[in-house]
Amino acid sequence: VVNRSATLPASLPAQNMDMNFMLNLSTHYGHNLWLAEPRWHSNQPGPLPLVAGQAFAVGNELMGHWVAPHPGLPRLWFAQFANDVTSAMDKWGAPIRYGYVNEGYGVEAYQTIFAAEPGSAEMPSAARPFTPRVLQALQARGVGLAEITLHTGVSSHEVETADVEQQTLYAEPFHVPAATAQAVNAARRAGRRVIAVGTTVVRALESAWSGEEVRACRGFTRLYIHPGRSVHTVNGIISGLHDSMASHLAMLYAIAGPELIRSAYAEAVEEGYLWHEFGDSHLVVV
Repeated sequence: VVNRSATLPASLPAQNMDMNFMLNLSTHYGHNLWLAEPRWHSNQPGPLPLVAGQAFAVGNELMGHWVAPHPGLPRLWFAQFANDVTSAMDKWGAPIRYGYVNEGYGVEAYQTIFAAEPGSAEMPSAARPFTPRVLQALQARGVGLAEITLHTGVSSHEVETADVEQQTLYAEPFHVPAATAQAVNAARRAGRRVIAVGTTVVRALESAWSGEEVRACRGFTRLYIHPGRSVHTVNGIISGLHDSMASHLAMLYAIAGPELIRSAYAEAVEEGYLWHEFGDSHLVVV
């Protein structure tokens, strides 16, 4: 099961009366209201000295103002724009890039082969290794393909408290179509494996879990998957390598158990595997 969300050029230059900064758009909640991460620049996050109601501009053209910080993730702010941000992204936007990526690439470098519906602030990168040749080989072996959409926000899902079960994740839009729900349910009934290509797929499918089966579903999800919560919909996951304090890693613990994941990560470190969106991928099957 793959995520068909496409990556936006969501990093924008912004300024107010006192400073210039980088504005990384995260999640659109309608009516030009966005959750965003203001940063000094790619390798220097905030916090910035922001005040609710304060105005700012993007590219000296698009106006907005700060509404409030996110109550659970205070480095993220809700921003209200005067107009749609699409034209601003087309004119001034670039893919969100952090300090470990030395070179600025165009947005096409941040798209997967499945990208069809723009909406993600950052690439659903687990699918990056897939190519037409890989897909043909999988289909030749009888592997089915189903799609969900989950528009992922900025990678600010770091675990920020000692108790992983008390984490706060912001709501992200997702859609599990009827055809995908039917395909997943049929595979489960037949005893076949359901492999998620990325943590976004697991989050969408688990959000559509009724207690007995996956149902067609559209909306926003705040679901946080951690070792204290069972995973019902998948038997495995293809994923990149995640930082030790990321909620994505907590999800892998929930799927396969901490012992297996820690062992795999120890080997990845020993063998010099690479992290993050342009790094290596691994398959976890249970």
